[in-house]
Amino acid sequence: MSKQPSNHGKQWTKNDVNKLSGLAKQNTPTRVVGIKLGRTEDAIRSKASDEGISLKPTNQSPYNRRKK
Repeated sequence: MSKQPSNHGKQWTKNDVNKLSGLAKQNTPTRVVGIKLGRTEDAIRSKASDEGISLKPTNQSPYNRRKK
């Protein structure tokens, strides 16, 4: 069995949510956000969804379209 994150089962604080929001705006991968916050990837995705925080990268063009 894998080791549980340090904040497993703990309530989210406003500070945690602010960190999540800031990391999401910086296009930080979900796995890295989870490591930094001591949470699982599923917990990160769930909380981001609850708070209306988008985890999608903002600096990539859709469908790999590039201007020629």
